[in-house]
Amino acid sequence: MARPASTEAPRKRSAHDRAAVTESMEDYLECIFDLESTKGYACVSDVAETLQLNRASTSIMVQRLGKLGFLRYEPYRGFALTPDGRRVAERIRKRHAMLADLFQLMGLAHRDHLPDIEGLEHHLSEKAFRRFADLAAHLRRHPLPRRGHARRTDK
Repeated sequence: MARPASTEAPRKRSAHDRAAVTESMEDYLECIFDLESTKGYACVSDVAETLQLNRASTSIMVQRLGKLGFLRYEPYRGFALTPDGRRVAERIRKRHAMLADLFQLMGLAHRDHLPDIEGLEHHLSEKAFRRFADLAAHLRRHPLPRRGHARRTDK
């Protein structure tokens, strides 16, 4: 017998939900991914400086990410992403790049809308992400007219 579909709203992720990857965790993993790409490694002080956080809270999150299997932590040497950590970071980087591209295609400067992009990258469902990517592909093929330049429709 099939169970009826749940009418409950999907549960929001929270920092207290130990099983889910939170937005904050995604930000840390993305930052560590970027540091590894540029420096070859990451350490607490670099992550704290990049994210503009204090070292104590950064250290706590790094330890937590290590316990969850996203980081391989080596005391006194720094840490690196595990394959699972890299997968999450790459997913967020891919979303960020696509959204930045979409905003540019819509005539919105990436720098001016970075907070919008940073927020959206964490909250899009996979289905919405694919549709936004389709929209970006469409806009590459059929660019919007620049502001102040009307499209000619009479031929």
